[in-house]
Amino acid sequence: MQKTALELQIQTLPDSPGVYQYYDKEGRILYVGKAKNLKKRVSSYFNKIHDTAKTNVLVKKIVTIKHIVVPTETDALLLENNLIKTLQPRYNINLKDDKSYPWICIKKEPFSRIFSTRRMVKDGSEYFGPYTSFKTVNTILELIKELYPLRSCNFDLTDSNIESGKFKVCLEYHIGNCKGPCEGYESLEEYQKQVNAIREILKGNFKESLKDFRKLMMDLAQQMHFEEAQKIKEKIEVLENYQSRSTIVNPKITNVDVFSIVSDESAAYVNFLQISHGSIIRSHTLEIKKKLAETDEELLELAIVELRERFQLLSKEVIVPFAVDLGENIKVTVPQLGDKKQILDLSVRNAKFYRIEQLKQLQIVDPDRHTNRIMAQMKKDLRLPVEPRHIECFDNSNIQGTNPVSACVVFKDGKPSKKDYRHFNIKTVEGPNDFASMEEVVYRRYKRLLDENEPLPQLIIIDGGKGQLSSALKSIDDLGLRGKISIIGIAKRLEELFFPGDSVPLYLDKKSETLKVIQQLRNEAHRFGITHHRDKRSKSALNSSVESIPGIGEKTMLKLIQHFKSVKRLKLATENEISELVGVSKAKKITDFYKTTMS
Repeated sequence: MQKTALELQIQTLPDSPGVYQYYDKEGRILYVGKAKNLKKRVSSYFNKIHDTAKTNVLVKKIVTIKHIVVPTETDALLLENNLIKTLQPRYNINLKDDKSYPWICIKKEPFSRIFSTRRMVKDGSEYFGPYTSFKTVNTILELIKELYPLRSCNFDLTDSNIESGKFKVCLEYHIGNCKGPCEGYESLEEYQKQVNAIREILKGNFKESLKDFRKLMMDLAQQMHFEEAQKIKEKIEVLENYQSRSTIVNPKITNVDVFSIVSDESAAYVNFLQISHGSIIRSHTLEIKKKLAETDEELLELAIVELRERFQLLSKEVIVPFAVDLGENIKVTVPQLGDKKQILDLSVRNAKFYRIEQLKQLQIVDPDRHTNRIMAQMKKDLRLPVEPRHIECFDNSNIQGTNPVSACVVFKDGKPSKKDYRHFNIKTVEGPNDFASMEEVVYRRYKRLLDENEPLPQLIIIDGGKGQLSSALKSIDDLGLRGKISIIGIAKRLEELFFPGDSVPLYLDKKSETLKVIQQLRNEAHRFGITHHRDKRSKSALNSSVESIPGIGEKTMLKLIQHFKSVKRLKLATENEISELVGVSKAKKITDFYKTTMS
């Protein structure tokens, strides 16, 4: 049998590290990937059915395969990253910044200015950041201003301009915020010493600045310049206070990059912290939109390469939640305890907070996408064959064994569909029997839906443990619906989820969105059932009173109960009080009746 052109391309691929590119029949780029072994990796796409529909669609579209061989896996990782950004293939993930973060710029010019900016200009200036907010930037700039008197003007302070007397000192000089380099009152060498000290602070290294200030303070004190020494002491306190707030781990941990990842069905969020001398000097979060079934390991590797290249990171060690392959020159640390684990946990927390923030925004801006994401997550968490777009939840109510009722609430696309809620009065069960009541209402509900040819839910939730779930399953089996509808039970005490035929319950994360939807369903079913149960008991009590008083109709009794609020208060009312509402004749019948029953 003659091989196709695609099979020949796969067969002739080398067993070397490299990058492969998939193209469709129109010559459009579909996907770029890296591989330790090009032949094995590419072959794996074509010799099996994939778990996700998107991957299967991708494979069907591939007509041409191109590849680039590189010396090492690290080279492959870097090349893949560059090609994805350059070619932007349809099936590769999208890299999206969390926001346009501000930077602190040390301008390349005589007597450098230091200021905040969102724009990076390639003119040789130095940029530190990005920082998480302008509040952080302003705090740092205020600290620098308190410590070092730098110029804030934008004059071109060249030697010729200063010597010609082109500029005059401004108010900042007179109030002590600037030493007047514009008129030659401060040398470039002295000014540059301050800029160098500020550069170290921005890198997270406070040690040198503190050392210099302490030495200056002692020198001034020895020279009896106590007022100036006191000012330097105040600067030391400002610097120490800022350092204590910014130092969150052991100061010995220096030149380390921390990466963590939090993901769901549609996206991943990679948080990055840069640590120097125990201080966080940079934080950034990258949002990655998933295209295929990428693993967290694959996404984290790609994000690390992207972030290290973007911010020109040169650290020799990275801290990550699990092992990743970044080449031989970078030490990969997966901490279990101690300060490094603490800083990794902080990174994870940042990623989680950012994810929550994005999801809240998504819920407002694009509710349909928000719903689709939750449905996909529920399908995964609960191991369902399809997304649970239509869910029904059952709850029984029989307080002190009286008036047993059951409630069925309906959620569609994760939201209550109140027009579809149903109450059930228990007909075939005597006394309080949760198991038999559950069996009855589940049978009645789905027998009716089948008879009326109404759509069935994808998921049934039973409020109760294994006993209630087993009872509901009997009805599902009797109706021939086993395998057509997924069904689970939720036990209240520990929020355990029980599945048919599985004795071990499933425990979801307490903050899981899937568990929150299930809890909302359960609570709504409980509320709906209790409300109906109370109404039924009140009506039952009212009916018993109405039926036992000869000559008094239901409308009259309702009027009296609405006024007196209860039968007990009606019994204690005088004949005159009752006659004002219903007349003398009826009032006498009611008071005579209660006198007889209480005697």
